[in-house]
Amino acid sequence: MSGTRVLVVDDEPHILRALQTSLRAAGYEVEAAGSAQEALAKAAARPPDAVILDLVLPDGSGTDVCRELRRWSTAPIVVLSVVGDEPEKVAALDAGADDYVTKPFGIDELLARLRAGLRRAVTPTGPILEIGELTLDLEKRALAVSGRSVSLTPTEFELLRFLAQNEGKLLTHPMILRAVWGPAYDRESHYLHVYVSQLRRKIEPDPARPRYLLTEAGAGYRLVVPQQS
Repeated sequence: MSGTRVLVVDDEPHILRALQTSLRAAGYEVEAAGSAQEALAKAAARPPDAVILDLVLPDGSGTDVCRELRRWSTAPIVVLSVVGDEPEKVAALDAGADDYVTKPFGIDELLARLRAGLRRAVTPTGPILEIGELTLDLEKRALAVSGRSVSLTPTEFELLRFLAQNEGKLLTHPMILRAVWGPAYDRESHYLHVYVSQLRRKIEPDPARPRYLLTEAGAGYRLVVPQQS
């Protein structure tokens, strides 16, 4: 973590100060910006390792900043949104943001999302992915759940592969549809709902109470390692 530089972008001075204090206490180097233009200029001058970005800025939207940063940077981006701003949140995720937290947020939640994003940025994807009791062999196109072989259709495998390669990351419906079915299907959410339901029946101990494949209401899905109950 030492030397990991985080660019924090928010136009509310008290939020900027609180984030700077908390991030520095957690061991991060912090640079702050209060506008979209300042954020892009500082990112270009000193490319950050991660970005925390408010969606509402005085001279533009956080979504536009995401889109510009993604032209040249792969640094994880965590956006800050307000309750009820689901369309803009989904737009930011589609523009390249990795995750979001909703204001008012707990600093522990934000730090956890930031750590997860930084982990994904440096963790190489090998031919075998292990997530909890799930073992996905990309070369053999095979899945085992708790050591037991589970049969998947080709589409189910591609869906699980995409989710597993982005473990912990919130993936929007259009992102998943484009990756698995192709660009012509990015509005066909019913395909996704059907296959998510089928996949849950195969990977979840209790499909009615999923622990691996989680729904983020109004946004998309996230594949996670289940928390110990």
